[in-house]
Amino acid sequence: MAPQALTERELRAWRTSFRMLELLRTRIEQQLQAGSGLSNADYTVLVLLSEAPEGRRRPYELGRVAGWEKSRLHHQLTRMGTRGLVARERCGSRGMYAVITEKGRDALREAAPGHAREVRRLFVDQLTAEELDRFADIAGTILHNLEEDEPSGS
Repeated sequence: MAPQALTERELRAWRTSFRMLELLRTRIEQQLQAGSGLSNADYTVLVLLSEAPEGRRRPYELGRVAGWEKSRLHHQLTRMGTRGLVARERCGSRGMYAVITEKGRDALREAAPGHAREVRRLFVDQLTAEELDRFADIAGTILHNLEEDEPSGS
């Protein structure tokens, strides 16, 4: 069966969404870098670890929650470990934990207010409460379908 071309309506929705997400990601990344020296990936890892019990997670769990492949997470943790933001701790004979350090907690505390202001300015304040709820519902539907459709071996 030949693929069906997208209609003008479908193209408009797709291209607008794609461009919005790319531009929003870029602007958030720029603010984080300028305001705290953290990348969006750094911030994501620090938030996920700070929300975990005792500030630690197994790397496979961290990768699953972040939606990252094993190699991306490994490289990210290595870079952050070099900067003292996270540490690796042994768990049993072969296991490992990724752990947020005090320096990582300090970096997150410093970055969070500016990050929240920028998210509010660029995203939240542009929508009414009802639009924000609809947006979350729509994004949740697409996210759910993406997670269900995850290719095997990821």
